[in-house]
Amino acid sequence: MAENGSVSIEIAYALPQRQELVHLSMPEGSTVQQAIEASGLLQKHEEIDLKKNKVGIFGKLSRLDAVLRDRDRVEIYRPLIADPKEVRKKRADEGKAMTKGGGDLE
Repeated sequence: MAENGSVSIEIAYALPQRQELVHLSMPEGSTVQQAIEASGLLQKHEEIDLKKNKVGIFGKLSRLDAVLRDRDRVEIYRPLIADPKEVRKKRADEGKAMTKGGGDLE
């Protein structure tokens, strides 16, 4: 539970094999960016660039200047490696190619 004048939050950064989770107590009025900077994750994971990585609170995209509330969960998102729509389209096209011209039937 947060003390008077502070909010208790957590910062989450998901890696392919594990999730980094940092619990913090921040002064009331703190922003998403201030909490991320205080978490130490920027130093630990140099690939995080707040100008490029999107962030959110409980799965909803958020701005870096959003003010945090008690028990918020700030999430730092990694860029997608592949576009899910393109992956599905490619898989569907491969499925069609496999069923076309199944060889000579006698």
